[in-house]
Amino acid sequence: MELKVIAYARNGHTDKFGIPRQSREESPILTRIVFEPEYNVPEALRGIEGYSHLWLIWGFSEVDSWSPTVRPPRLGGNTRMGVFATRSPYRPNPLGLSSVRLIGIENGDLIVSGADVLDGTPIYDIKPYLSFSDSHPDAKNGFAEETKDYQLEVKWQVEGTTSIAEDKRYGLGLPRDTKDAITYILAQDPRPAYQDDPEREYKMDYDGYTITFSVKKQVVVVKKIEKTKK
Repeated sequence: MELKVIAYARNGHTDKFGIPRQSREESPILTRIVFEPEYNVPEALRGIEGYSHLWLIWGFSEVDSWSPTVRPPRLGGNTRMGVFATRSPYRPNPLGLSSVRLIGIENGDLIVSGADVLDGTPIYDIKPYLSFSDSHPDAKNGFAEETKDYQLEVKWQVEGTTSIAEDKRYGLGLPRDTKDAITYILAQDPRPAYQDDPEREYKMDYDGYTITFSVKKQVVVVKKIEKTKK
């Protein structure tokens, strides 16, 4: 079977570090689904506005191998589980599946929220999410149940300020939606699970900015933010 790329995802995730590990309903991060010319046909989207959520079938574009066991980050990065019991990218066929909210249609593109994908990710198919068949409230979540509510507190302390979006000293003009997205990403704890050094500083790129932060006692402290160097 040959898979055809029908579209590409466009968002602020220019680096794998920081991409949410799962698609989540509450995510403020928007992704634009830009169709390839062959599939940029208005008729192909007829009726899609009647759905609130969609399934995206996409490819892990930076993975070229698979492993029968993997170390899930939320289990500390030291416990091995079978790859088919996880959503790890290291699969025989590197395909991803995400449930996203449809925000709208703009110039033939789909605008969605909650996609856990890298900027430039190839999209292979889009299907409507059906609550009466796709939702199973009594489903068991396996070992993922242990950490489903895990998140960190985020404090913005860039050179002593807690309101960088309004602080003109930095000349960044950080948009409120960008700050909200960064806060959401950091709250999910993007660090490798085996790293828990309160003195270590981490860097993450998102939407044209490089964010420097540290984590101590379940609190993320944003220390610096600057325009990403090109």
